[in-house]
Amino acid sequence: MDADARPVALITGVAGQDGTYLSELLISRGWQVHGVARTDPSTTDTGQYLTGVTVHIQDIANTDATVDLIDRIEPDHVFHLAGISSVWKSWQDPVLTTRVNGLSVVGVLDGCLTLQDRVGKRVTVVNASSAEIFAGSGISPQDENTPIVPTSPYGASKAFAHHMVQVYRAKGLAASNAILYNHESPRRPDTFVTRKITKAVTAIAAGEQDVLELGDTSAVRDWGWAPEYVEAVYEMATLSHGDDVVVATGEARSVEDFVATAFACVGIADWRRHVTRSSVLRRAADPESLVGNSAKAQRLLSWSPRHSFDAVVREMLVGDGAPVTER
Repeated sequence: MDADARPVALITGVAGQDGTYLSELLISRGWQVHGVARTDPSTTDTGQYLTGVTVHIQDIANTDATVDLIDRIEPDHVFHLAGISSVWKSWQDPVLTTRVNGLSVVGVLDGCLTLQDRVGKRVTVVNASSAEIFAGSGISPQDENTPIVPTSPYGASKAFAHHMVQVYRAKGLAASNAILYNHESPRRPDTFVTRKITKAVTAIAAGEQDVLELGDTSAVRDWGWAPEYVEAVYEMATLSHGDDVVVATGEARSVEDFVATAFACVGIADWRRHVTRSSVLRRAADPESLVGNSAKAQRLLSWSPRHSFDAVVREMLVGDGAPVTER
């Protein structure tokens, strides 16, 4: 492919789990990829996954810098993945969460609309929305028509971003919301409960740790495989129009299911003696069940998940070096 004819992409949050998988996917398809990172990824573990990516270091909440970057790069597609992604952290610093997750999307959308008007070419945006926007809906499973009722600062900030995408779509920008349900991989930071579990189970199996401390293990989630979810994000960028699409497996599993499966994978049947529960680790207003209906993604994107729940858990354990048993 002629280098000048290659699609140009800009990925915010390029050094995160989704950003690294998406950049690898786009580069494998011949795209030019630029990425925004808060700090130099070459000094972190994720730097190894960004070969071929032109990385720009900036605060994504600095909207002027974002608009300027989009103006200079002139991307065809922008994937907005950056932001504070921890519900727990959003309660610790709701002001920062609102600033980062709220302002950043406005900078991206306005920069893209301004670029589109200036150069006369179509610019597409895919925003990483979240299942947490539905946390207080009382409806399960959720789909694109479920009422948006967030119950945390994180969920509220993502709901704002979700609505701003719709506002700019009405202004003529091909902007989409990928409503992503929980999706995991070995690249998931250990601040997330799934990675905390797999790292602890690996250590317990090796005799290096005895106890895994968790909060509420009854919460039900919909867990998928991150590399597959970025495929859906990519497909959304190729649509002829902007849209809102749930990306999920539709399978309801509790945190306790995740724990039990992880211990079973390393041959520990009596897992309960290794697990303690702490009220300190419980999340405020934690929704009981966030499970998505991805029928629209299957119809519109020809996308469906391939990894089973057990396969996701096993691959995370393998990534952590656990002695996974044959099943």
